[in-house]
Amino acid sequence: MKNQRLVSSGGVLFRSAHGDLEVALISRGRVWCLPKGLIEIGETLEQAALREVKEETGLEGEPVKKIGEITYQFFRGRLYVKTVHFFLFRYIGGSITAHDSEADKVSWFPISEAIRVLTYVNEKRRGC
Repeated sequence: MKNQRLVSSGGVLFRSAHGDLEVALISRGRVWCLPKGLIEIGETLEQAALREVKEETGLEGEPVKKIGEITYQFFRGRLYVKTVHFFLFRYIGGSITAHDSEADKVSWFPISEAIRVLTYVNEKRRGC
């Protein structure tokens, strides 16, 4: 059986609050992660990241730059090889109460706490 390749985009959305930088993270059950998802037909990597951030967090961002990508493998009946492209976004509006059903909860975390809270090691390295 051939490996299935997937390409996603996600975002690190930040804001300045109380003299510190904070990052928006989403919770899916007991997992805290960066918002991300598959690219839709006709979208650029950056457009997909911006859409996923807005859908999953309820927040809007202004693109700053691409910060890299991570590639990992997982098995669900077959081997998947997934690459996630991450972009840095500056918070410009929205409300964490407006997130979609893909996220159980959305919260702002100071960067040092976000690194501790993030579940996936590869997101800790790339995202924060």
